[in-house]
Amino acid sequence: MEGHSLITTLVAGFVMAFLFGLVANRLRLSPLVGYILAGVAVGPFTPGFVADTELAPQLAEIGVILLMFGVGLHFSPKDLMSVRRVALPGAVAQIAAATGLGWLLGEIYGLSHAEALLMGFSVSVASTVVLIRALEERAQVRSPTGRLAVGWLIVEDLVMVLALVLLPLMAGSGEETSAAGAAAQVGWVLFKVATFVLLMAAVGTRVLPSALIAIAHERSRELFTLGVLAIAMGIAWLAYAVFDASFALGAFVAGLVLAASPLGHSAAERSLPLRDAFSVLFFVSVGMLFDPRILVEQPVKVLSLLAIIMLGKSLAALAITSAFGQDRRTGLTVAASLAQAGEFTFILAGLGVSLGVMASRTHDLVLAAALLSIALNPLMFKLVDRLAPRPVPQPA
Repeated sequence: MEGHSLITTLVAGFVMAFLFGLVANRLRLSPLVGYILAGVAVGPFTPGFVADTELAPQLAEIGVILLMFGVGLHFSPKDLMSVRRVALPGAVAQIAAATGLGWLLGEIYGLSHAEALLMGFSVSVASTVVLIRALEERAQVRSPTGRLAVGWLIVEDLVMVLALVLLPLMAGSGEETSAAGAAAQVGWVLFKVATFVLLMAAVGTRVLPSALIAIAHERSRELFTLGVLAIAMGIAWLAYAVFDASFALGAFVAGLVLAASPLGHSAAERSLPLRDAFSVLFFVSVGMLFDPRILVEQPVKVLSLLAIIMLGKSLAALAITSAFGQDRRTGLTVAASLAQAGEFTFILAGLGVSLGVMASRTHDLVLAAALLSIALNPLMFKLVDRLAPRPVPQPA
């Protein structure tokens, strides 16, 4: 089967992800938990079949591109602007608080300053997918509280997109490079990234929507879907190969541009199946890199980082929403929404390992705490209902 490692990896990834995802869904957990556990099952740290560990990260990179493309397509400036007074400063302050707590924990456990900061920063963001599901179950997606929570996470996502650009630059400026040389290098790359973003804003917003309309006039669903994916992958490659930006940033910008076009909704709908499929492979690959022995060998470290995710972030959100005059139930709902880790947690932790900033054991620690937080997040919403029951509608 060596000559068919791609097919074998895809079959193992999809089949195991389906089975574990189905079990997680039946247990009323996020399917993301099942997908990651599927990766653990076919990874090198568990007995039995082991998928191609060299091929999986490449498939995961495609998953990141399509995942970020979807984030861009569903980014709503209107929703963000409606809650900007609280969501913008609140999300930034909460990220700072979680990063600081993570750094302090890392210092206690003897990590380097950079690794401790990255550990805290990676768990400071929550999952939009997990949040939307929780709000849908509670019929709160369109409520003022739901819009505030979603806007808060949109700000977090934007901060993480910026981090994906800056982290390789900061990691690349080693001690052998002078401060002036490192600053010049960072400045040059940021200039190229800014050039890419401005080019897409000035040219892409005119060319790409027109191209999408022209493709739609062919009246072929296959060509339209292929055109959307070609735009996403092509712009991601352009950002990486020409402007030294990440694939993720290029895909995110492509999604933003297409979202503003008249056919943005159709583009999102057509690309959804393939985005979902490769996003699943991304989470499976994350599970393949996770060594579950850390849960037994270092349970105190896992629980302490989990406490930062579920308690530290929640208390910070409660304090921030109270400072901005939000009522108790709104504050508790936002706090519960943030009491979990997100897709960017896995992306940043993996990037930290590839750049040599984060050790594999710290990576396992982050993954273990993140996975537990996603699984336990529904309990936080049940706690909200106990502490602040929903108002009973009065009869007319």
